[in-house]
Order: sequence, then C-alpha cells, then structure tokens
Amino acid sequence: MKSMIIQGGHRLSGEVTIGGAKNSTVALIPAAILADTPVQFDSVPDILDVHNLMAILDSMNVSSHFENGVLDIDPTQIEENALPGKAIKSLRASYYFMGALLGRFKRATVSFPGGDNIGPRQIDQHIKGFKALGAQVTEIDDAVHIDASAGLHGARIFLDLVSVGATMNIILAAVKADGLTVIENAAKEPEIIDLATFLNNMGAKIRGAGTDVIRIEGVSTLQASNTHTIIPDRIEAGTYLSMAAAIGSGINIQNVIPEHLEAFTAKLQELGVKLDISEDSIYVHKSNDLSPIQVKTMPYPGFATDLQQPITPLMGLANGSSLIIDTIYPERTKHIAELNRMGANITLEDKMIVVNHCDQLTGTTVAAGEIRAGAALVIAALMADGKTTINNAENILRGYDRISEKLKALGAQVQIIEDTDAGVFEY
Repeated sequence: MKSMIIQGGHRLSGEVTIGGAKNSTVALIPAAILADTPVQFDSVPDILDVHNLMAILDSMNVSSHFENGVLDIDPTQIEENALPGKAIKSLRASYYFMGALLGRFKRATVSFPGGDNIGPRQIDQHIKGFKALGAQVTEIDDAVHIDASAGLHGARIFLDLVSVGATMNIILAAVKADGLTVIENAAKEPEIIDLATFLNNMGAKIRGAGTDVIRIEGVSTLQASNTHTIIPDRIEAGTYLSMAAAIGSGINIQNVIPEHLEAFTAKLQELGVKLDISEDSIYVHKSNDLSPIQVKTMPYPGFATDLQQPITPLMGLANGSSLIIDTIYPERTKHIAELNRMGANITLEDKMIVVNHCDQLTGTTVAAGEIRAGAALVIAALMADGKTTINNAENILRGYDRISEKLKALGAQVQIIEDTDAGVFEY
C-alpha cells in the first residue's frame, strides 16, 4: 500500500509535459497481440496499469520491454494460456483482451475485470457485439467464455448506449473477421481514433473512427512497420489545468491537443481562468475572482466524466455555488467525503454535486478511492494549509504518469512512501 504525502500551501510554477493517453494505452497494448510482427509504442505513460498489462502479456508468452516511454511488444510466440487473475482484477481495461484474443484465436476466456469502483459499468454492449460477430458467450465461475471457433463474420451492430469500451472491443474482434462490420452509435473519443490509426498503419481497414458510424473490413494479417506514438492524455492535461488554475502562479502545460480539451477549457474560461492556448500547449495564468459554473458530463466531445473530480477543488474557490451533474457515472462521488474532511463544503443533492465556496482547506489524512478521486485529493492537498497524507495512492499511480516527479518540478513538496513488512521506504 502506497501513500502520498503533500505539504500544501506552496504556489506552483514552471512547465509540465503531458504523457501519452492512459485510455489509449490500455487498449493499444491488448491490440498488439493481433499483430503478426513485433510492435513498438512511443510516449507510453509510466503508470501501474501499463505494468499490469505487461504481466498479462507475459502470461501468454508475449515478451515486452518498457524504458523511457518506449514499449516494445513481441507477440510472435504468443500462446493461449489462462490469464493471471490478480492482474485482470487490478484494472477495468483488461477487458480489451476479450476482443483482442477473439480476433487472434477466435476464442477467449477472461475473468470479470476489476478497476475503479465508480458505479455500474456493465459489459453487455461488448457481449452484444461479440455475439453479432458470430461468437457464443457464456459466463461461468466469474469468467466470460467467448467462442467463435467456426469463425467471425462481419455484422451491423447498433450500440444501445454510447460506450468507449464496447466500441474499442468490437473493433479489436472485427478487424480480422470475414467481411464488413458496421458499428452504429459508436463512441467518438480521440482514443478510438488512436486505436484505429495504429491498426490501420498495420494494414487494417477501419473507416469512420471519430464519428458515430465505424466500418471495419476484415483483413487476414496485421504487420507493424513503424513506431506508433500515443496521443497526449487529455485527462492528465485537464488535471494539471485545474491544478494550475487552483494553486499556480503561471504554469505552461505542454504536449496537449487543445481540440481534445475544448469542452473543459471552455468551462475554465467561464470560471474566470485566463488561458493562452497555443498549437500544442496551454499557459495558465494565476487565477483570481472566480465565478461559479455548472458542469454536465457527456460523451465526447462533451465534458469528460474523468474530469469532473479534478475540477471540483478549483470550483470551491469560486464566489458562489457550482453544480456538477455526471450523466455518465452518477455514482462517481468518492471524492466528496474526503474533500469535506479537508474543510471543503460539498453536498450531494438529488444526484447533483453542489460545490460551495471554501476559504481554506486544511491538510489531514484522506484516501484515494479511485484514480480521479485521487487526482482531486492531490489538487486539494496542494491548496491546503499543512500536511496531507493520501492513502491508497496506488490508485493515483494507476493513471498519472510520473506524477511525483512532475509535481516536484513545479515546486510541490511531495513524497510517495510504501508500507512494507520491513518498514517505510521513500521513493
């Protein structure tokens, strides 16, 4: 178990470079097993989810090497083996191995995935897609068994709900199916375009990624010839934008795609945050006299559910009450009680999060219930007077690339410690 200790009250300044997108990476790594050649990714974030996915690859005799943001994967000696339950349970995105294994071997057995507990995230749309492609799906002993031994065939699939995970998983299964697959009411997130770009560069025939209709013409082989550079992480960028507005004295956030953040930056500007938006960077000025806003999370290109928690501490600085309505995961509220322990004034009223003005947060001991709740606590701890200890910090490390190093470069006083039988060790 890891803890993050932050001495708050120090204004931050300088610049920070955003890493590759977590939500792309966790789909791209399973996608690599579809290749008939070694694969290389660049701009890979150094997060716990990557290392857990590498453990899953190792269980299938797929070698991988990760250093300085470059991840090499060799699936040419892949074997069908039982996947390690502990690694599968550690992250939700392990379900992408369902589609990838189905595309590679025409069958897959995957334990029900774990990850953040932020309310129901069913996989019924994934299963609907696999069945349409010709697979039989059964659930036995907390595992999903998918079999398409007779082969996968193209199909027209209408998703009842817009789902990033289902859209990506169906792409992974359909890319080597016979014939044409059409996904209607598909999710439009940039990470889906990133996955399609990677597969197309290996010879796949995917059209329409980034729109609500995606067409996949199956191919027999996929071969990588170039390194795939992962797009910047818009959620990490939004987190640092919130942090810069809340406790910064001028911070430049580099390696961003501003178009991916338009719904978020529009809300920051509505708050009263001054931003200088360039082609691949955003400079955040020191903020004063913020105004309350209303946020409603929506599928992309709307306001991302993953950013409603990181913006919450900043909202507390506004002169009035702000509202958050999360239409994607209404139960994503683990940060509220913890922020209130630090002195925030946040209430939950009829599934609306009401963030009232707070003059000062105070450091205390809190716990990161999941990734984005943890990010909210990091921002609050930096704003707070005194020391804050964030337990369960491994949840934060699952999603934020080298966060301690980046915070220290901005002038933060932060430590990550790990409790072991031998004592406490500092990282």
